[in-house]
Amino acid sequence: MKKLTGLICGCFITLVSYGQTHEPEIAIIPAPVTLVKSPGHFILPQNVVIEAGKQPELKLVLTALESRLMAATGRHIIVTNTAPMATIKLSLYYLKDALIGNEGYHLVITPKKIIISANNPAGLYYGVQTLLQLFPPAIESAVAVTQRWVLPCVNITDYPRFKWRGLMFDVARHFFTKADVKQYINQMVRYKYNLLHLHLTDDEGWRIEIKSLPKLTQVGAWNVKKVGYFGTFPPPAPDEPRNYGGFYTQADIKELVQYAKEHFVNILPEIDVPGHSLAAIASYPELSCTPGADKYVVRSGEEIMDWKGKLPLALVDNTLCPANEKVYEFLDKVVTEVAQLFPFDYIHMGGDECAKNFWEKSDAIKVLMKQQNLKTMEEVQSYFEKRLEKIVESKGKKFLGWDEILEGGLAPDAIVMSWRGMKGGIQAAKMGHQVVMSPTIFAYLDYMQGDPAIESHIYATLRLNKAYQFEPVPDSVDAKLIIGGQANLWTEQVYNMRQVEYMIWPRAFAISETLWSPKAKKNWNTFFGRVEEHFNRFNMADIKYAPSVYDPIFSISKNGNDIKVDLSTEIPGLDIYYSFDNSFPDRFYPKYTQPLNVPKEAANLRVITYRGNQPIGRMITLTTEDINRRAGIKH
Repeated sequence: MKKLTGLICGCFITLVSYGQTHEPEIAIIPAPVTLVKSPGHFILPQNVVIEAGKQPELKLVLTALESRLMAATGRHIIVTNTAPMATIKLSLYYLKDALIGNEGYHLVITPKKIIISANNPAGLYYGVQTLLQLFPPAIESAVAVTQRWVLPCVNITDYPRFKWRGLMFDVARHFFTKADVKQYINQMVRYKYNLLHLHLTDDEGWRIEIKSLPKLTQVGAWNVKKVGYFGTFPPPAPDEPRNYGGFYTQADIKELVQYAKEHFVNILPEIDVPGHSLAAIASYPELSCTPGADKYVVRSGEEIMDWKGKLPLALVDNTLCPANEKVYEFLDKVVTEVAQLFPFDYIHMGGDECAKNFWEKSDAIKVLMKQQNLKTMEEVQSYFEKRLEKIVESKGKKFLGWDEILEGGLAPDAIVMSWRGMKGGIQAAKMGHQVVMSPTIFAYLDYMQGDPAIESHIYATLRLNKAYQFEPVPDSVDAKLIIGGQANLWTEQVYNMRQVEYMIWPRAFAISETLWSPKAKKNWNTFFGRVEEHFNRFNMADIKYAPSVYDPIFSISKNGNDIKVDLSTEIPGLDIYYSFDNSFPDRFYPKYTQPLNVPKEAANLRVITYRGNQPIGRMITLTTEDINRRAGIKH
């Protein structure tokens, strides 16, 4: 892949010649707070001596550095407590440096040595991640590569903008193994994420063992395997085997929590209630307000909600019953065991997309409303959330939910995760509550990244440049109440880890830079230049990513009797070539220079992007039927 050298500028991207190729020496994501390049280069010797002091907590940092260096460079690594001539020195300050805080670091590379200094091991760990990004892309290799390992001399001071830098992984819609979750952690920490939000329960599966409620995993963790477009499947037949799914034992959870800790990551568990609870109800039907719930089964991807109106309507009652005391006894048992498994201060209790049409029919709900003087269904949910907050806090945890928990009145000490845009977060912050910003328009990684003709279909699109525009702190609120942000990967249409990688990268690069780097450092042009270098690294590491940013953007409209197609690109410097004659265009075909009129007899439009003489985008075909549909022509 050729480099986008025309876009690479500024202090973060410096071009230097080695041999016959030009490679940026400095392409760090997320961008450091300050970076000064010094004259000269550091060359990694055959014998690498790492000085790390005697503190036992430094073993975690050493493991991260030593394993990567040994695998890719084949160098002999010596670790010692003191070494005046050490190649790499990891140092914790005795007197804290107030500037860099708990997770910041200083990184100095001279022609003779590398020094990383920090207040805490977490800072050293992030300094190591930056150091590894300063190595050539071959550092990502799993086998030793024979080459000169040359690094630029730099002086970096770096620390995060936000303490909450999260990625959410939905393991409920499709079950992902313990090894998959570890792989997710391995990748996110390279870009200084420190929070893994695990969405553990939903209509499609209950993924965590609760020993006092064994049916949650005996029944609730299993459905019928369906492959295709999730949400469109017919209901499974009664005789189809319910053997697709899985769950994490409590031993698995403890192992994952420890693994995350070793990578300086906290795990936020989410138990999504009162909506999205069909797996729980299929396991324990008495949790429902609705007669006949004993016939309910764990969802396999069939349609169970009507999303056509302003509010979601349940076709099957997937909600817990706020008027049933057994529900609160159930939740007390669940939260008790979850709180014991996860040391993180917070538990996420969902609260989103709770359909209330079955509640409206429930006599028990009507009695509850009269007893508690509740006027609306939103107040019924608020009653539920406030009782749930007390349960969570009784276990020594903080209560967190999606922004729907604002409706009907917010629980006193709740933390709000704002997903339906920024409005809910602004409202919560103005009420004095802490907020994590996670808006769909910038941070939903399950959305398509490019044109629907070549992406897995879903109802919305989020391109890389839009994700990079994410700004978590609105001007109208106290910035101290915005504790951070996160990107979310829902997995309805994601069946395996290769697709997980495709969906999160490169958009998770953009979110990481928003959450770590100073706001003033953000620059789309220099950012994308760095992204391309990380594409090279991912190629070396066999990590999949979406090349959608190179594909053309279609804008189709009707102009009288003609259909007009406007084409553009997300990044500059690309040429678009096209054909209407059923053949496959290359750079010798017509180049797009102005809006295209679709010939009346054409069967399709094919386009491809080039950078210079090399194809860089994917070949995309739009049929005339699709073009007409996008133009609003109905047949």
